Order: sequence, then C-alpha cells, then structure tokens
Amino acid sequence: MKEVFGDTFYWIALTLPCDAGYKGAEQITNDIVTTDEVLTEYLNFFSGSPELLRRRAAANTDAILNDPSVRVIPQSRNSFLSGLELYRNRSDKGYSLTDCISMETMRGQGLTDALTNDRHFEQEGFHAVLRDA
Repeated sequence: MKEVFGDTFYWIALTLPCDAGYKGAEQITNDIVTTDEVLTEYLNFFSGSPELLRRRAAANTDAILNDPSVRVIPQSRNSFLSGLELYRNRSDKGYSLTDCISMETMRGQGLTDALTNDRHFEQEGFHAVLRDA
C-alpha cells in the first residue's frame, strides 16, 4: 500500500469529530509516515484545551507511536537543519518550521501525498489529499 504523510491537520481532524476535515481524515486507510515534530505540533495545538482533550491528544499520540501502520520519523539535528534551510529559503511564504521539516522529510522518503489541506504543501509540489475531500 502507498505510504502517505500524516500532517498535523490530519491528526487534529481525527481527534475532533466536529472538525471540517474529520470525514475525509477518517476514510484514510493508507500506511502513514509522520514525524516527532508533527506530533509535537499536534500536542501543542491542544495545550490550551480542556483536560479531557489534552488527555485524548496524549492517548492518541501513544496510539500513533504504537501503531504498526504508522511510521514515526524521529526528530534529529539533521531534520531540524534541513527544515531550517527550507524555512530560510522560503521567507516569502508563510511556512512554519514544522511544515518545512515535514516537506523535507517527504522528499527524503520519496512521498508525494500529504494528509493535509495546507496549500503550502501544494506550493512545494506535493498533493494535499484532504483539500480534495
């Protein structure tokens, strides 16, 4: 089965059934690649949420880390520096550092499809799968 990249948008949508992206996200059956940095951004998103959502996000992160259909690429100095270089080179864009690390990870892993609705991925030549949903 073709691997796809799980962006923060995807993990948030799966956590919140009321999210606009939930329907598209729940239909994904591919093997997923994501990064420690994406999971950090995911947990940061829920940091100001009520305790129940914070607990759900932490439990979901544990489940992601233990799911054999999800490959989590560990953060490293190289991933940081690679993302920083793209961030520096795209100063005319609104890319976050996490997005830059994700894009560089996707390139390194030979991935073209991202589970996101973020047009920034399209600007870099990737397919934002959840923009179609």
